[in-house]
Amino acid sequence: MNDNSITPIILASGSPRRRELLSLLGLPLEVMPSEADESFPPEWEPERIVSELALRKAEAVHPLAGERDAIIVGSDTIVVLDGRVLGKPVDAEDSKVMLAALQGRSHKVYTGVACIKLGDGRNDTLRPEVTDNSGSQSVRLGDLGQYSVLSESPDGEPVVMAGYTESKVTFRPMSGEEIDDYIKTGEPLDKAGSYGIQGIGSVFVEKIEGDFYSVMGLPLNLLYQMLLKYNVCPFKIG
Repeated sequence: MNDNSITPIILASGSPRRRELLSLLGLPLEVMPSEADESFPPEWEPERIVSELALRKAEAVHPLAGERDAIIVGSDTIVVLDGRVLGKPVDAEDSKVMLAALQGRSHKVYTGVACIKLGDGRNDTLRPEVTDNSGSQSVRLGDLGQYSVLSESPDGEPVVMAGYTESKVTFRPMSGEEIDDYIKTGEPLDKAGSYGIQGIGSVFVEKIEGDFYSVMGLPLNLLYQMLLKYNVCPFKIG
């Protein structure tokens, strides 16, 4: 195992939010935006959706990363209201409908994260399809979420892992004028659920039950536990 101070993280996303969050760990960081297929069957449960899409993003970058010692990280976030997945709005009117539905109510935010270890002869990342992450190697993070080891190297070290977190966000009541003014800022138009909790949209959030960073788009606490499985620890750099 190489010294973790030189183990780079490859972020399979062009999201500025995820890059900012991942940089907090202080590990060498490279960004390689993923073009993975983000479609999914309507019967999939939210935790399966985000875990699978996070893994697809990491796998899409894998062939481009080369044979080196690195860890690819993929992530995906969805907003769920009354069992319905709210993706990014298609236009301002769609954004208005979403925000009107969210105001004055609670909804759930699911964020998936997946890791693929490169190098050391570990480039065969074939794995079973993600289902509910409840296999024998599943590790829970309290009541926040969990992750599973999906494949291992011949020496029993983890190669591919995927998991998710679940948080609950409550919006205060919002007037129609507030919703219109918020949409005019442009912030909601490229966000799942049509809001950004790290931006001005935070003024509408009454309460968060769960993990703030997961709602932003990357569960750092879950990712930290997964990185430890690779013997990578941000506190032992240098």
